[in-house]
Amino acid sequence: MSLPDASHRPWPLPDRPWFMFQGWHDLLFAHWPVPQESLAPGLPRGLSLDTFQGQAWISLVPFRMTRVRPRGLPPLPWLSSFPELNLRTYVVARGEATEKPGVWFFSLDAANPVAVAVARWLFHLPYFRARMACVPEGEAVRYWSQRTHRSAPPAVFQARYGPSGPVYRTQPGSLEEWLTERYCLYAADGQGRLYRTEIHHAPWPVQPAWAEIQVNSVAQAAGIPLPETPPLLQFARRLDVVAWPPERIFPG
Repeated sequence: MSLPDASHRPWPLPDRPWFMFQGWHDLLFAHWPVPQESLAPGLPRGLSLDTFQGQAWISLVPFRMTRVRPRGLPPLPWLSSFPELNLRTYVVARGEATEKPGVWFFSLDAANPVAVAVARWLFHLPYFRARMACVPEGEAVRYWSQRTHRSAPPAVFQARYGPSGPVYRTQPGSLEEWLTERYCLYAADGQGRLYRTEIHHAPWPVQPAWAEIQVNSVAQAAGIPLPETPPLLQFARRLDVVAWPPERIFPG
């Protein structure tokens, strides 16, 4: 498999082989501006909030995964396709000569218990089991998620959403580019050790979007109040992604 061109990336591709492939479909990006003090306490040592013109953001992203597989292996129908819902903010690692702006997840809900267990163990990510549905309705998507993970805060998301305009490329330096074009994620294990996972994909084929959100308690479950203002919305029909193994960066 040949990788997409990397000229749009803010730093070069890793010099080691990628090890996981994922197909992402029917994504809604719902972004809210929030006070920095509502997010900073949830970050581990070694990370700082990344802001756009001084403003912190949080994003809720429902979508579905397909063809999830390690490099060199075929996808398994009962394991490789499932809905996912994540709540994220934007961060940088402190004290590095070259900053790599990335994503920090407050939660990730998924409908596959095996994938949840593997991701928690391998990537140190806060994955939770959930009952979920992601159903196409013409150009639109009907999405439902209810967290079932034992001892986890309850969280429900129910919405209908879809594109409201043609595909476009986000402008360099814009807020929309800053929110989407991220090429790594950060996670911490139970001992406070910080890890970075590099990813790669083509530039996001985003579209303007609409959304009817009936229920959303995901941010509340993470202790983060959302503002009353409507979110900034983006939609993407499909994107193929590869990921590298997590690399420990703190303590070094």
